[in-house]
Amino acid sequence: MRAKERRKDLPTVKNEAQYEALRDKGYSKEKSARIANSPDAGKKGGKADRYEDWTKKALYEKAKEIGIASPSKLDKKGLIKALRNH
Repeated sequence: MRAKERRKDLPTVKNEAQYEALRDKGYSKEKSARIANSPDAGKKGGKADRYEDWTKKALYEKAKEIGIASPSKLDKKGLIKALRNH
């Protein structure tokens, strides 16, 4: 049933199995589609630093880049939480 709903909201999903698995884990439609449509969908993650090691300014810039609402009102912990849950 969700597959029919998804087709209305998201015209194309490159990796439908991964999309469904992410939705089953509770990820949002937007985040699931973004991950499933990435060029490296299904591959092991990279070597990025943990968010806790980032500066607040860097976290703020990343939050603005991906469209998190009102990042200037968040402290460092709030920015990390928002980035992980977006």
